[in-house]
Amino acid sequence: MSKKGVLLVNLGSPDSTKVSDVRKYLDEFLMDERVIDIAYWKRFLLIKGIILNTRPKKSAAAYKKIWWKEGSPLVVISERFTEKLRKRTDLPVALGMRYGSMSIEKGFRELIDQGVDEVLLVPLYPHYAMSSYETVVEKAREVIEKSFPKINMDLVDPFYNKSDYIEVMCRNIEEQLEGFEYDHILFSYHGIPERHIYKSDFTGSHCKIDGSCCQMKSEAHTTCYRHQCFETTRAIAGQMKLKPGTYSDSFQSRLLKDPWLRPYTDFELERLAEEGVRKLAVVTPAFVSDCLETLEEIAMEGKEEFIEAGGEDFRHIGCLNDYDPWVEVMSNWIKEWEVAGVEPALQS
Repeated sequence: MSKKGVLLVNLGSPDSTKVSDVRKYLDEFLMDERVIDIAYWKRFLLIKGIILNTRPKKSAAAYKKIWWKEGSPLVVISERFTEKLRKRTDLPVALGMRYGSMSIEKGFRELIDQGVDEVLLVPLYPHYAMSSYETVVEKAREVIEKSFPKINMDLVDPFYNKSDYIEVMCRNIEEQLEGFEYDHILFSYHGIPERHIYKSDFTGSHCKIDGSCCQMKSEAHTTCYRHQCFETTRAIAGQMKLKPGTYSDSFQSRLLKDPWLRPYTDFELERLAEEGVRKLAVVTPAFVSDCLETLEEIAMEGKEEFIEAGGEDFRHIGCLNDYDPWVEVMSNWIKEWEVAGVEPALQS
């Protein structure tokens, strides 16, 4: 009889704020062909020859600004979430990271050492993107094929539009907005290059990034990051009964000079302030755990940009992190899988 277990996978983090550790982490992250999807020799020259000689020092300084006594916020939060989840399920639950020393392979090994041979892989990304959800799944398959061929694996689908996820997002936002009379809510999603949208369109013809394709029904939406981000905002705004004009979307963290999804968050922060928004709240739904991109890029740099452009007050809405209602939602998904096998929200 098979024994089931759960492997949660988040992004990852450098082991410390030392430049050498940050360089090692960035090397693995940026050399991933699903993150920077150019020919290997071009990626090698760009990453090894340029970026790793300039960026690690700057990134290390940014990590120092948000680093906790316990370590990387993303790792610490993920560990807290995992520990809470273990108390809500009878199944073994392990944590792995796509990049860094807390590897996916170590996560599988932890489960196997507990006798597990059937694993539910949970990429901790609400939306599908080749540089997030897809790379976790493909890396897990690679690890299984190479090291654990007897393991059977099921997957949790991107959960961007699941009703219980939307409900817990709204609760988290509303609680953190208490006492803050905002003029506008900006939903800032992690950015990706526009070409990733086209590459992920398995129909080969639907995605146009023209303002209309995301609204048209299509099978392509199952792997369209842009559509899924807009759907998350639409669902949250609907449930919170936000008035039109009081919220908008943007995309942050662009890299290199290629066209990325627009509008860009830093531009939007300035535009909103210049157009009269005085009190701004920023939500980052692409992340379930606070990390460098939320704690430094948004809560620190974003706030500074907004205030300098004329804004008066700024509130960063923290991610779900180890929020108890979010732990409960995840535990329910796991119980569904444990009892009934693969549900509509899951796939093989």
